[in-house]
Amino acid sequence: MLRIAEIPGGAAAVGPFSQAVVANGFVFTAGQIPAITGLDNQPETFEEQVRQTLRNLTAVLEAAGSGLAHVVKVNTYLTDPGQLEEYNRVYAEFFGDAKPARTSVCVSLWGVSLEIECVAVLAEAGQ
Repeated sequence: MLRIAEIPGGAAAVGPFSQAVVANGFVFTAGQIPAITGLDNQPETFEEQVRQTLRNLTAVLEAAGSGLAHVVKVNTYLTDPGQLEEYNRVYAEFFGDAKPARTSVCVSLWGVSLEIECVAVLAEAGQ
């Protein structure tokens, strides 16, 4: 059975999709971007954009009944491969000792410098 996670007070999806879907004990998130309330409201620096994106991802996961400690796979999309080192530094602050599998690719994105999506287990099922 599928359950769509609602994010109280969080940014709404910017298209015809859900921010997260829960199925069979897993949480599948949509790609999260550095928007605070919309594409026109993003932090100025790349470091703050990464932080905002990871805060958005955290909010979505928590609304779905999970969290960063339960993430098993991350897909990261960056527009500038030269920013990978800075991205990794901020990413490590958020994930700490949890090191989920991750893929990072350089792509062209619509109006943002990065996007992060993940798969996590529900907190009650996670180890």
